Formats: sequence, structure tokens, C-alpha cells
Amino acid sequence: MFAIEVRDHIMVAHSLPRPVFGPAQGLHGATFTVDAAFFTDNLDENGLAVDIGLATDVLKEVLAPLNYQNLDTLDIFAGKVTTTEFLAKHIFDRIAEAIDNGRLGGGGQRIRKLRVILNESHTARGWYEAEL
Repeated sequence: MFAIEVRDHIMVAHSLPRPVFGPAQGLHGATFTVDAAFFTDNLDENGLAVDIGLATDVLKEVLAPLNYQNLDTLDIFAGKVTTTEFLAKHIFDRIAEAIDNGRLGGGGQRIRKLRVILNESHTARGWYEAEL
């Protein structure tokens, strides 16, 4: 299987208001490096799995509404605990919608699997991946 992976980042504030999260229950900041990997079974006539430029643009567009936001105040996350894993799935879903809407051009039709990784630090990360 072939893959293209692109990277961007977001800076957010949020709280994780459950005892299991210890000191992270309070409002705190997080900077996530976000990697999105697009998997295909084959290459197109140009030798591409997915257009890197389009993949980069889609990731940036998906992350824009989250960047520099307090996630606790966003209506889309009302009543949710915005863990790393939860955010990875949210971003995955928005990228999958962009793929369905043709935002990755012809190459988007060949994408079989998508992986979204949120790197919390150099020692911890979480992700969501699934077949499309």
C-alpha cells in the first residue's frame, strides 16, 4: 500500500473535566502536531498516491476552525470530553468529508484508508484510523 502523509499543527485550550484526568481537569493549553496519512493501493498515471498540495490544503482547512480556540466553548464539542483520541476522530471525519466532496481531486477516489495522528509531545500521541 502507498501513502502520503502531511503535517500541520493546532494550538488549543480545553479542559478534561473528569477525575481520571488529574491536573488536566482544569483549563490548559495544548499544541498538537497533526499528521494525516492517506493510503492507496496503487499510483495514478503520474506516479502519485495523492496530491500532496491538495492534502496539505485540506488538512489546513480542517484544522483552521480549531486553531487558537478554547474547545470548551465551541458548540460542536458541547458535552464532549476533547481527549486527543476524540480530536483525532473529529479531524478524521472532517477530512473524510473533504475526500467525499472531491477536495483531493481524482486521487481522492483511490484512498482506501486514512490515519490522523495528534502528537501531544515528543513522548505521547494518539490517533484514529479506518478504512474509507
